[in-house]
Order: sequence, then C-alpha cells, then structure tokens
Amino acid sequence: MVNIAVIGTGRIGAHHVQALSQDVRGAEVVAVVDPAQDRARTLANDFQIPHALGDIDEALELEEVDAVVISTPVSTHLPLIEAAAARGKHTFTEKPVGASIAEARQAVAAADDAGIVFQVGFNRRFAESWVRAHDLVQRGGIGTIQRFHSVTRDPGPFTGDPARISPGTIFTETLIHDFDTIGWFLGDARPVSVYAAADALVAPAAKKDGFLDSAVVTIRYDSGAIATAEASFSASYGYDLRGEAFGSGGMVQMGELPNSAARLFTADGMHATTDGIDTVRLHDAYVAEFAAFVGAIEGDADIVRRPIGADGVAAQVLAEASLRSHAEQRAVDIDEVLR
Repeated sequence: MVNIAVIGTGRIGAHHVQALSQDVRGAEVVAVVDPAQDRARTLANDFQIPHALGDIDEALELEEVDAVVISTPVSTHLPLIEAAAARGKHTFTEKPVGASIAEARQAVAAADDAGIVFQVGFNRRFAESWVRAHDLVQRGGIGTIQRFHSVTRDPGPFTGDPARISPGTIFTETLIHDFDTIGWFLGDARPVSVYAAADALVAPAAKKDGFLDSAVVTIRYDSGAIATAEASFSASYGYDLRGEAFGSGGMVQMGELPNSAARLFTADGMHATTDGIDTVRLHDAYVAEFAAFVGAIEGDADIVRRPIGADGVAAQVLAEASLRSHAEQRAVDIDEVLR
C-alpha cells in the first residue's frame, strides 16, 4: 500500500482525493494539506482520512507518508517538489512543473538527485482513445506522421475572473496538455520553431490587461511534421477535447464531442449530450495516471506512457516559446528559449 498526502484541496485536489480513495488500488490517502484548514478537515471527514493539515512540512514529518500529490497553484510547485524530494517522498505534480523552464529544470533535478518517482499530471496519455491511437501510431498504423492537430476547448459559458487569471495561462496551463500530447505522439521528432496567435475573444474587455482566452499554435518539427494546437476558454456546446494524427499511410482520431454513445433522433435532427467538465469526462484517465504512479513506486517500470520530469520540461519549452511568439508576433526558434 502506498500512503499519500494530497497537497491542495481545491477543485482538482478534491477530485484527486476522491479518485485515490475510491478507485486506485494500492493507494491510501493518509493526509490532506491546505492552508484553508476548514476545507481540508471537511474533505478528510468525507473520506475518513486521518490527517487534515495546514502545512506541507507537517505532512512530510509523518513517517507513514510515502508520496505526495501536488494540486496547488503553479507558483508553489517548485518549493513543494523540492521539499518533498528532500524528504525522499515520491512526487506527483499537476502541470506545469514550475513557473518557468528554469524552475521546471530545478524541480526535476531535485527529484532526480533524491532518486524518487516523479510524475507530471498529463492525464491525456491515459485517456482510452488517446492510448489506443498512440499504440496504433507506434505500430506504424498510419505511416509517418505528417500533421497533428490537437483541440482543447473548455465548456462554456466562461465564468472566470480575467483579473485572477495570468495572461499566459492558455499556453502554460491549458495548451500545455496539447504540447505534451503532440510530443508523445511524435516520439523522437524534436520541435524546431513555434508560431502562436492568441487573443481575448471570449472576454474582449479584458484584452487591454493582456488577458488571452483563445489561441492557435503551429509547431514545426525536425522530422518535417507540422503540428497545430488550439484552445478556447469557452465552447458553448460543451467540453471539446479531440486530436487527429495524419500520416503517410492513414489517419487516426482521438476524443469526441458527445460524452455518451447515446444519440436521440427526432424530427428536429440528431441530439447528443456534450456536457461535463474534466473531472467527469476524464475521470478514468485521472484514475489510470494515479495507478501508474502507484505502480512505479511499487516497482513497475513497464508503464512507458507515464510522463516524467523531462516530459514536463519539454512541454514547458513549447509553452514559453508560444508566449514569446505571441508577445513578439513572430515565429520563435526553440533554441531561443533554451539559451
């Protein structure tokens, strides 16, 4: 049994506690940690978790804690990862790994030096259709990939406060999933250049403050492949998460708009439900990524799709190249952000 402390009890953290407590074999949540201790205590009571704590150091001092799951704001990721690594605790962190490429590298170095299992929360690698499509591509089912397109459109209406959302969030926290997925499918191919176009189309009044809610990114790879990734903070019809790999010998698609195979046909046409948020639509993927994390801690080294620190850094490189491309309105060579 792997004993886990979940750090952060917001929307995602609360879901992680639920998934780990109810659906992940071999995992037991023994502590939840949040400065908002009332929220932590409520969550602990709901899932019969023995410890509700206000500070990570308290959790790291618990001998029974084997691992931590970090689901806190990005600015806290590096210090939390370093603290966990210093105590030899295996670490799962939500993306991105850090607030910059430098921070991500520093976090990965801390994990490597400590010899712990370190995993990044790129759950799309564990979603059923994406896994099957990736396996097909790896077996040569579509030949050589020439084009890849990835879509992430959050369900609308958009109700967030732009003033509380970093202008670069669409690249660093939304499209970073797509960046990882594209790299996962393209394998050994390396990105050469990035061009990003972004705007505030959902909340145009916030544009003057640098807010971005819509983006399209084009990435060229040294294999010749061209990838595009697009995102929006508000799709009026529901959560839209799809991908397509086009190759010399065929094409494979991943994801779909409806969240159920049920279809209603009437005189008004065909109807399918497309509602649901990430924790609903991707619950099984969240469970599978945690199962991979627990398996790695227990010694299973065969889970090849498990995203590690290097994958987190690679995705962050594309995010920062996108930020620079948008800011300077030009294509950015990857070497520029690696200097």
